[in-house]
Amino acid sequence: MLSMSNVSPSGPPMAASPLTVAVLEIDEYISGLGWDQPARLFALVDTARLRVQEPGLAAQLGLDGDGSKAAALTPIEQEELPAGTALDEFLATIAWPDAVVGCAMTVERLMLPPSAEASVPEGLNDTQLTKWVAKHPDRQEVRMTVAVLRDGARESAVRLREKDSPNDVLTGAGLVPGLAEALSATFES
Repeated sequence: MLSMSNVSPSGPPMAASPLTVAVLEIDEYISGLGWDQPARLFALVDTARLRVQEPGLAAQLGLDGDGSKAAALTPIEQEELPAGTALDEFLATIAWPDAVVGCAMTVERLMLPPSAEASVPEGLNDTQLTKWVAKHPDRQEVRMTVAVLRDGARESAVRLREKDSPNDVLTGAGLVPGLAEALSATFES
């Protein structure tokens, strides 16, 4: 388990929601690891509740101080995703304990601008489409961090490899709706 509570984001807005702060914290943590990273999954736990219910774990994660500067949500990195398993299949196997109030995931993908979508050849299977996109001159490498809470709240951060700066991270609740839906489904019984 790894917490990013010791990472100090270079500045989410003071009025940012706890979920936005958590997404930006995860984005900054992953950014520090560089590009070409595997998908990573995080549990989001209520920091105050963690301190009370699991003081040993809170101390291990560096959350045993006075708490005045701690984020409301603590991201805890989960085990590495199994190799060769499709993301949607993996997410369908997850059941979170009650102490987990949300979850987040980071994935890197190649994307095309909307202007290139019209030139996609018809009839390509997923493997062929992936190869075609990888060779397209207008492709963009992106890292997406998506988080959801049990109550339905969502937040995303998208970072382009060519503009790899904390100042160029785009945030918004609806940026990566498919992944947000898949993460939300992990909380359905």
